Amino acid sequence: MLPANVGDTMTRTIAVANQKGGVGKTTTAINLSASLARMRRRILLVDLDPQANASAGCNIDRESIEHSSYSVLLGLCEAHEAISTTAFGVDVLPAEADLAGLQVELVGAEDRDFRLRSALKTLDQYDYILIDCPPALNMLTINALIAASSVLIPVQCEYFALEGLSGLLETIARVRQAHNPSLAIEGLLRTMYDRRNRLANEVADQLREHFPDNLFRTVVPRNVRLAESPSYGMPVIDYDAKCAGSEAYLALAGEMIAPASGGTTELKTRTNL
Repeated sequence: MLPANVGDTMTRTIAVANQKGGVGKTTTAINLSASLARMRRRILLVDLDPQANASAGCNIDRESIEHSSYSVLLGLCEAHEAISTTAFGVDVLPAEADLAGLQVELVGAEDRDFRLRSALKTLDQYDYILIDCPPALNMLTINALIAASSVLIPVQCEYFALEGLSGLLETIARVRQAHNPSLAIEGLLRTMYDRRNRLANEVADQLREHFPDNLFRTVVPRNVRLAESPSYGMPVIDYDAKCAGSEAYLALAGEMIAPASGGTTELKTRTNL
């Protein structure tokens, strides 16, 4: 762990969310976490997806873990008891497949949507807590939105990029109104961008038009090394520090840390999506 007083004095909890799958959500959660750790921030990555891809991508053996985010949400252990460490400076609260049935197991529990927030309140030693949400607007995602101070939304620069985005924004607005009034938009992140592709440029233009005040300057390109790194259980910055994917996530981390980054803004959208 890094010494105290490095980085921000207050924990920023960021939900990485998009109910559309395949948009680079887990890739962003892993590589942004590692990039922030390189900048001497203390990071916890919470895997809240039953597929547990963020855990595998951090080289955590899911068969050998004793506790997980499932255990924490079910009240079987405290959050600190389920945390695993990594070789690249990021702590991980791993997931397991049993998360998929948690909504049924907690039917009737009045606090079921607030369990993650309660668990994370005990972890004040981190500068950033990033939550990798499942690709669905279910109880797990609601837990993440209630626990978070902001939401980072990866958006794929391909056809149907805006599909379902309005649904996520509506859910964020409802959570803000009912349970978490301080919930902000950290930013929309364009992912899987290929500047040679006309459609990718059109989608990027659409996002600039519809979300001018919520769009990160950083654009994550399609990158072979970025796609390969999870199979080696490491972030791309450790796999190939000089590739375009590494440079993009380092730039994103810098953009978030910079005081003038434009992050955590109020949501401003156009209605004609």
